[in-house]
Amino acid sequence: MGEKNFRPYLEGRVALERVIGIDRLVTLYYFEFARDYRFLGESHDFWEMVYVDHGEVTVTADESVIRLTPGMIIFHKPGEYHSFYASGGTAPNIVVVSFTSSSDAMRAFERAVFRLDDAERDLLSGVVREGKAAFRFPFAYPLVRREDAPLGSEQRLRTYLDSFLLQLLCKEPRDADGATLRTLPREKESRSLAKAAIALMERRIGEPLTLEEMCLELLVTKARLKEAFKRQTGQSVMRYFSRMKIERAKRMIREEACSFSEVADRLGYATLQHFSSAFKKLTGVSPSAYARSVKARSEGH
Repeated sequence: MGEKNFRPYLEGRVALERVIGIDRLVTLYYFEFARDYRFLGESHDFWEMVYVDHGEVTVTADESVIRLTPGMIIFHKPGEYHSFYASGGTAPNIVVVSFTSSSDAMRAFERAVFRLDDAERDLLSGVVREGKAAFRFPFAYPLVRREDAPLGSEQRLRTYLDSFLLQLLCKEPRDADGATLRTLPREKESRSLAKAAIALMERRIGEPLTLEEMCLELLVTKARLKEAFKRQTGQSVMRYFSRMKIERAKRMIREEACSFSEVADRLGYATLQHFSSAFKKLTGVSPSAYARSVKARSEGH
């Protein structure tokens, strides 16, 4: 083919519009605070978003005071003075992501507060997950790249963050269950089954609940429960239950004056050794090391 035959393809190429662009990642944190934690405040020249995963925090942004409960996120624009403290008598877990962006569309996020739906929480989880793959965890400032980071992990992090922000710019109508109005019946059934399973776990968190017992309680086959749960949460049923127990144990350590033996007993572990092993497997530290780190953070602030 001559140059003449290629010219229409050269002239007809379309530069795709980019609405949101993240220029630089500044910080990425997942914090587990004590119930009396208080952050005195700061302002800086980049964007920051604060998501409450568990517990409750009260945020001050310039002259505004906003109470954030689980599932809520707030954006702080560059130059905005902000502070927060743990409220409601709970030990909060929060995700903090800060970044620079020169995109005009970011103006829509100035002091914006959202309650995230399942899809948006999944995207934010992707940001944290790829952050752990790309940078040393626990996260520090400045972020330190991992020598063994999987190929493309930083780009996947950027993609998740871009998609998360775009999702919030283009939120779809939701029904009473939080599902999109275009959701198919099968998907709604999966969502309801996963919610019922999680509710059952909450009720039976102090017992050694098995997958077979859950299926009998929910009147569903093992294959259907595993498929629906994995689709909705991205995790297996029993791994989710194990994580739920350990998250409850961490809150008990932070909020209550319980011995480790009492925590193990109240969460249905056969022995203290079994509890300690499960705790270290999911968190990377022993219960005693975790308790010391919580105390050190509290005393340090």
